[in-house]
Amino acid sequence: MRIGELARRTCVSERSLRYYEQQGLLAARRTEGGHREYPDAAVDRVVHIQELFAAGLHSRTIHRILPCMRDSDGSPNEIATPMLVEELTAERERIDRTIGDLLRSREVLDKVIAAASARPPSEAA
Repeated sequence: MRIGELARRTCVSERSLRYYEQQGLLAARRTEGGHREYPDAAVDRVVHIQELFAAGLHSRTIHRILPCMRDSDGSPNEIATPMLVEELTAERERIDRTIGDLLRSREVLDKVIAAASARPPSEAA
């Protein structure tokens, strides 16, 4: 499939797809005319890339992780190293801390909203 179709199927911009290719996260073959051609499996790969970016991982880390991820059929990939597992565990702990911080921020906002909502209308301004 061409880059435009991959962009439509994954809701990712063509610019991002070119960036993924530049970073070694996504591969395309070139037609004689120089157009990118992606295999159908690229859709799943782009989804994985997006999930990892959303988790706050950097492209260098994603580049190391992608080959170790499970295939789309769910079969395990056995090339993950103990060091990569440690790095991923550290990333998960970082995400957990971020979630905790966000929950505390939400609690503060909830208190402010409740306090602001409890004011008589003449005092709210």
